[in-house]
Amino acid sequence: MKYAHIDFSAHAIQRMFERDISADAVMDTVKNGEIIAEYRDDQPYPSYLLLGFVESAPLHVVIGVDPESSGLHVITVYCPERHLWSCDYKTRKR
Repeated sequence: MKYAHIDFSAHAIQRMFERDISADAVMDTVKNGEIIAEYRDDQPYPSYLLLGFVESAPLHVVIGVDPESSGLHVITVYCPERHLWSCDYKTRKR
């Protein structure tokens, strides 16, 4: 994903710390991950759920994209739980 700059919300930093997720893992997911959901009506920016894998473990990163500045805002980060997601971690179970 192309961007001019990236910032991390306080919430994302807190969750990364609590969940022992590195900034490198988040950046790798932002750069190389797959968009698995789009929330175009989110405010203040459209947001996207990205799926990446770090040492074969799944990682979800939610980003907001400012279309005017091309800036990315990391909103939250988490490791998806198998009982809540399909085996490919792309679809939430019902």
